Amino acid sequence: MRHGLFVTGTDTNIGKTVVCAALIHRYRSNTPLCYWKPIQTGIEFENDTETVRELAECSKSEIFDKGFRLPHPLSPHLSAQLAGKKIKISTLVNLMVLRYNATHWVIEGAGGVMVPINEKQLMIDLMVGFDLPVLVVARSCLGTINHTLLTLAVLRDRGLKPVAIAMIGEKNSDNRASIELYGKIPVVAEMPHFTTVTPVVLKQWSQSNFDLDNVLSSYISKDDK
Repeated sequence: MRHGLFVTGTDTNIGKTVVCAALIHRYRSNTPLCYWKPIQTGIEFENDTETVRELAECSKSEIFDKGFRLPHPLSPHLSAQLAGKKIKISTLVNLMVLRYNATHWVIEGAGGVMVPINEKQLMIDLMVGFDLPVLVVARSCLGTINHTLLTLAVLRDRGLKPVAIAMIGEKNSDNRASIELYGKIPVVAEMPHFTTVTPVVLKQWSQSNFDLDNVLSSYISKDDK
C-alpha cells in the first residue's frame, strides 16, 4: 500500500510548495516523510525542492530529488519540448516504486490537474499512476469556489480521492463554507500569505493551525489503514 499525499493546486504559483513544507513540519513526528517534486520547470529561476528542504529543515532522507528538471518557467510539455526531452509517466512511476516500500510521500505536482506534460497526457494522468490521496491547495479569494469545485470534479471523475483542501490567503469564511458544502470535503488549513516565511515561522504555524482535527493522519500515517 502506498502512503502519503499528492499535493495539487487549482492554479500555478498558488502556494503548494509552502504547504508541502508545512505538511512535513506537521507530520514528521508521526512517521518518516519524503518530499518529491517529479517535474520542475523553470529550474534556472526556482527550485521548489530546495525551498522545501530549507523551509522544512529536511534531512537527506526527507528529500527525493529525482525526475525531470527543465529550464523555462512554462507548462511542462512546452519546457520539455524546448529542452528536447519527453516527460514519460512510466519513468516517474518507476522512480517511485524504487523507494515505495520505505517511503511515505509528500508529492508536489506542477501547476494544476489539467496541465499537459506531453503531447497526449496531463498532470492528472501522472496522479492516476501514483494513486495517492490528494490534498488540493486553493486560493481563499473570489473565484476559488468555481476553481476548486472543478478540480474536485476532475479528480473524482478519474477515480482519485481528494481528501482535503488547504486554502491560501486572507480568511474567507463564506468561501470556506461553500467549498466544504458543495465539494463535500473538509478544509484543513487556512494559510496566510506570510510577510516573511522562515523555518521557525512555518513550523510554529503548522503545529498550531494545520489539520487540527487530524484529517490527514490516516493517509500519511506509517500504519496500514
